[in-house]
Amino acid sequence: MSKRNTQAAKTAARERLRVEREREAKRAKVKRQVIVACSIVGVLAIAGGIGYAVVQANKPSYWEGQKDAKVVTPANTTGTDGTTVVIGKDSAKKTLKIYEDPRCPVCAQFEQTVGPTVKKDIDAGKFKMQFIGATFIDKKDNGEGSKNALSAMGAALNVSDQAFLDYKAALYSAKYHPEETTDKFKDDSYLIKVANTVPELKDNKKFQDAVEKGTYDAWAMAMSKTFDDNKDGVQGTPGFVMDGKQLTTDSQGTPLMTVADFNRVVGEALKK
Repeated sequence: MSKRNTQAAKTAARERLRVEREREAKRAKVKRQVIVACSIVGVLAIAGGIGYAVVQANKPSYWEGQKDAKVVTPANTTGTDGTTVVIGKDSAKKTLKIYEDPRCPVCAQFEQTVGPTVKKDIDAGKFKMQFIGATFIDKKDNGEGSKNALSAMGAALNVSDQAFLDYKAALYSAKYHPEETTDKFKDDSYLIKVANTVPELKDNKKFQDAVEKGTYDAWAMAMSKTFDDNKDGVQGTPGFVMDGKQLTTDSQGTPLMTVADFNRVVGEALKK
């Protein structure tokens, strides 16, 4: 082999090495660009995720949003947003306001013990009953059963006064009223199950649709505000007011939890 051929081979080898190094440099550059691009995308994704989480955290909850939603008023109501619910004979001269929270265990005890007497007195025309619904138990444990049950009660009221009273009694019954710490009333299926024990609501598709679609959710929030803003000084449930005066069994504010106490205190108020 001549020296010329040897030199040519070395030159060709150096050229191949140079080309290969340029290729490696280009591949490394592309790799770095890809890594940088992915890093930017990752940072943007994280920032976007954090931004989305912040937006979601600052969004009002569904029920908070219902405070400003258009109110669909149930039938058999009057007043602003249909929050005046008065049941009884027109001939009754006085009205007994009853404040209740659907999840309230003391309200359940009252309804189970004294509820039949209240209904009997309403039917007899002794007084009208005005119902004011509260949802403060939901606020206490971040639940939604009081609001959801109150909305379902609005759906029952839309059927009739009688359906409302019967459904209220069923919700507070020993069989169906849950423990205060158990938010069963948040489930539409449970509220419909209870409603199926009420003749006018049993398999009532219109009622069921209203419960499932939340037709009276905004009404429930408006009713709850009526409790929160009440001028009677009622802060807990059950509460009873007649002629602007709270009715209690004693000076300590004990509610009317027995038939005897209810008859005595309400009877005295009716005479005034």
